[in-house]
Amino acid sequence: MTLQKPTIVLFDMDGTTVRHLNPALLGVLERMDDGAHKIAAFFSRVAKRKINAPPLVGFQDGKRKKLLVHRAIHKIRRKEVGEIVEPCPGIYDILNLLKTNKIPMGLISNGLGKGYGHDILKTFDLEQYYDVTVFREDIRRSKPYPDPILQAIELLPRKPDANDVIWYFGDRRKDVLAALAARDYLPCPILPFAYNLNAAMSILEHNIGVEHIIMAWPDLHVRLEQMFK
Repeated sequence: MTLQKPTIVLFDMDGTTVRHLNPALLGVLERMDDGAHKIAAFFSRVAKRKINAPPLVGFQDGKRKKLLVHRAIHKIRRKEVGEIVEPCPGIYDILNLLKTNKIPMGLISNGLGKGYGHDILKTFDLEQYYDVTVFREDIRRSKPYPDPILQAIELLPRKPDANDVIWYFGDRRKDVLAALAARDYLPCPILPFAYNLNAAMSILEHNIGVEHIIMAWPDLHVRLEQMFK
């Protein structure tokens, strides 16, 4: 299947844009985050809500909720972010190629921006690439709900229309589910891409296509260069 050329590209942060120097720690934090979501989903079911319920963009009451996983990140963060994470190999080539072709970009993360995400952007000079960033404190419901994706699209310099094609890259199953859930609220296609085995399993489960599985950024760079020629 021939992929549609992107006009908007969104990225997950942890495990996709940057990788943890201690992968085991990232795994623990991700499992904690998944557990927190399951707890929230349980109460949502009690309230007769579903994963594809209308998105809750922004905080209506102005409060910033901090889940267990995000408090844990702050407790273990006794080092600078440069000692905890590093950019994924090849990510700058992808970002520069998209920027050269004037593709709007956004960064979405279930992690907190304050004291973590914004520090990563500044430390690795990633701020220059993203037109918008959405962190945990910016939305009420995190991935796999579609809210972070919809919030990012809402904040882009221009609103997408039927002629747009959105690509979203993530390394976890919840990233794929969030993109699929966002389809009901967008005027254009959104294509999920897996950058890890965890997300790749979800791509296969939903019969999305193996061309949506990226195991290394340099491999994608070749494909994108061909698209933009």
